[in-house]
Amino acid sequence: MASPSTTQTARPLDALRLGTSGPPQITGVVADHLRLLGAQEEPTGRREDPASVTLTGGGFEPARANVTWGDAEAGLVDEATVQAATGVMAVHGRRDGGPRGLAADYVATATGVLAVQGLLAALIGQARGTAASPVTVGADRAGLLAVSQYLAAAGADEEEATALAPGGPPFTSAEGVLFELETLDPGAWAGFWRALEAPADAIRAGWRPFQFRYATACAPLPPALHAVTRANPLDRIRRAAALSGAEVCPLRTLAQRHAEADGAAPWSFRPLEVAAPPPSPVGPRAASPAPRPLAGLTVLEAGRRIQAPLAAHLLGLLGAEVVRIEPPGGDPLRGMPPTCSGTSARWLALNRGKKAVEIDIKADSDRRRLRDMTAEADVFLHNWAPGKAAELGLDADDLALVNPTLVHAYTGGWADRIEDAPMGTDFMVQARTGVGEAVRPEGEAPAPSLMTLLDVLGGLHGAEAVLAGLLLRERAGHGVRVDSSLLGAADTLTAPALRKVARGENPRRPAGFRLPLPTADGWIAPCDDSAAGAAAHDVTGLSTREALARLRHLGLSATAVTTDLSELHHDPRFAGSISRDAHGAPAVPDPWSFA
Repeated sequence: MASPSTTQTARPLDALRLGTSGPPQITGVVADHLRLLGAQEEPTGRREDPASVTLTGGGFEPARANVTWGDAEAGLVDEATVQAATGVMAVHGRRDGGPRGLAADYVATATGVLAVQGLLAALIGQARGTAASPVTVGADRAGLLAVSQYLAAAGADEEEATALAPGGPPFTSAEGVLFELETLDPGAWAGFWRALEAPADAIRAGWRPFQFRYATACAPLPPALHAVTRANPLDRIRRAAALSGAEVCPLRTLAQRHAEADGAAPWSFRPLEVAAPPPSPVGPRAASPAPRPLAGLTVLEAGRRIQAPLAAHLLGLLGAEVVRIEPPGGDPLRGMPPTCSGTSARWLALNRGKKAVEIDIKADSDRRRLRDMTAEADVFLHNWAPGKAAELGLDADDLALVNPTLVHAYTGGWADRIEDAPMGTDFMVQARTGVGEAVRPEGEAPAPSLMTLLDVLGGLHGAEAVLAGLLLRERAGHGVRVDSSLLGAADTLTAPALRKVARGENPRRPAGFRLPLPTADGWIAPCDDSAAGAAAHDVTGLSTREALARLRHLGLSATAVTTDLSELHHDPRFAGSISRDAHGAPAVPDPWSFA
């Protein structure tokens, strides 16, 4: 293989060629991202062929990713059935009181991003002296990863801190405008509702479910709060938000998002150039005895909540040593209920296996200590508030002076691409980008999912960007700043719908799309191609097992819908894949395997 240090490249995959085959819901995402990273597409295989992606050229041995939906014998054959089996339908449907499918191809999108990660990791491994090996990615495992926090909480030692009951935003103004409300401050919450003259008891009762909606995917708010917004015009609602420090964001349509979209890639890369000392070329290194492609690399992660911690978690699964930078006293989310052996189950889902160092970034001495740590690291990853890193003297250019080959990664909300953007949190980005319309079929009011779709997909994009940055470093010999965002994740998820808008077509799925069918003891979900045929048969009087047998007899494919995530540990469709960590918390399998 050619030495990466002598390769002249501006993008990670310059001079590589791309070939794909298989279902476009997955391979379309892979091809789009690999092209944006520099690969040139060659004639592809048929969509009916097994899903696979191959990268060749550039001095590398061929890198291949094989993609599967899951256990076909158990009915896991497409997006709908994987959503049903992995618990995605159950979590997304909590606000509505029963399982519902996401109208967008969320699991396929996540699987595509994971496949790109696997290919990039394989190429990094080659550049570092590891033998080439194909990677396999399962959509079923991508679905389990997407619900991993909810699964961990379901298997915890104690109950949820708040009720799992139907309800939640968006709210509706007097004009009928649907909008999201966001604040992380109980004082701002109370101030907003007081400005609208909401009942004091409803304000108090509403904060806890609103605060925990990121964790529970539901928010059973007092009906009085919805009544208050319906009685007030949007202008007054906006004024109440401005006075209190809360933020509101009316739901935008996919057509509106298409009209303003800038066509930017979901991540960006900037070479880090310093006058002195000059960067040392990164050449091939001896093969690591560990099989994982990032073994021997160090990632420093200063992450909060979901997006950055998940990105670092994935890098750890690929072999990197991850060191969390936590505030004095440790991450307060370690104690967030429910817990396993005294540690938050949700926190473990994203942070198990990481080391931790407490750093007070407000103290000069601790900032110097952090700079010293970056001198020995390969990646510095954070999701601080915009501008915070520069204010602290810890931005990409600052740290390049300490380590010219560092990959400096930022996972944010908006990537400075939207003027007057609201707070860059999951539900606000969903509202602003048309995701609320994309995940609901025709005939239903748009509503952002209370499952943290973009935090998870944004974390996947963050890891993808870091891997692309590491590969670029290996090939070009200098450090890189990489940026990813929730906005980029939203655009990836809604890309098929936005293309329909561009063609003048209706971007929404038809009424009733991916709505599970009730049985006598549960629910079943037919695959998308079998949905119309399955809906013609009344299975409400049959057990789930009988209903599935009847549909199979008719040549229709379906699977049982998981409604209790704690049962996934023993689900034969995932036999042996869900384990328990040292704290006793459920742990989902790695999304890729290298062989």
